[in-house]
Amino acid sequence: MLDRDEGRHTPYMVQPEYRIYEMNKRLQSRTEDSDNLWWDAFATEFFEDDATLTLSFCLEDGPKRYTIGRTLIPRYFSTVFEGGVTDLYYILKHSKESYHNSSITVDCDQCTMVTQHGKPMFTKVCTEGRLILEFTFDDLMRIKTWHFTIRQYRELVPRSILAMHAQDPQVLEQLSKNITRMGLTNFTLNYLRLCVILEPMQELMSRHKTYNLSPRDCLKTCLFQKWQRMVAPPAEPTRQPTTKRRKRKNSTSSTSNSSAGNNANSTNSKKKSAAANLSLSSQVPELGALQSCSLNPGRDGALCHSTAVTPTGQFKEKH
Repeated sequence: MLDRDEGRHTPYMVQPEYRIYEMNKRLQSRTEDSDNLWWDAFATEFFEDDATLTLSFCLEDGPKRYTIGRTLIPRYFSTVFEGGVTDLYYILKHSKESYHNSSITVDCDQCTMVTQHGKPMFTKVCTEGRLILEFTFDDLMRIKTWHFTIRQYRELVPRSILAMHAQDPQVLEQLSKNITRMGLTNFTLNYLRLCVILEPMQELMSRHKTYNLSPRDCLKTCLFQKWQRMVAPPAEPTRQPTTKRRKRKNSTSSTSNSSAGNNANSTNSKKKSAAANLSLSSQVPELGALQSCSLNPGRDGALCHSTAVTPTGQFKEKH
């Protein structure tokens, strides 16, 4: 309805599905020159600072589940296009919305991720599954959690291409082979495997960037802080002062109690002093080689460069 005073539509909250439509349009505006800054801006527009993206699917060797944080999300979307994809968009059908105090949850059991492949051959891949999204309930409406469970996929080849190579059995055999695994390219799968190593190393990378420490010193500092949290005794709850006092019956019991308390205090002080004198080297075993992996996989998706730290503290490059 129009507002009689201003003659314009009344303001309304943007629907969560419309945010997916906006994300599809932004992905279509991608060009070949889109660099890391473009992908970071894309992730900043549609994902929260503490967002997580989870993919669940089943391969030949069993079920897989990968979860990556906000820092690795831009690289995930870029690997989709590096694997030969020219277009990517999501279709949501019969989704259900539930509103909470600070978030909106969208549950779509019939979600389709459509990817158009230009190489190695012209193929349209439809990956079907269940998509669960959690949006923040504010003006930005950014995604906080993304969970896509893949059930099945289909690879569609145009009839015109089959008719062109109808007399060539080798080309027909090549067309009959799948170019993806559960709708995901090898570039994306290799990156998800790499994220299993990169995700726990986010704390080390952040500490190295902030304090400019060596990889070995960053690892020692993180381990020492975790060891301190494990050794530190739990905080004792505060006790309210009692207003009533009981009279002591005899002096013998009070003397024995005081002596027992003094013994307990001395024992606790000895334990605390012993724990404080423990060094990190006695608790943490000798640290081995720490490898910092490159974020850029090779053509086949494997790591092309790594840097190792030997136990003597020297850097050694591996190819």
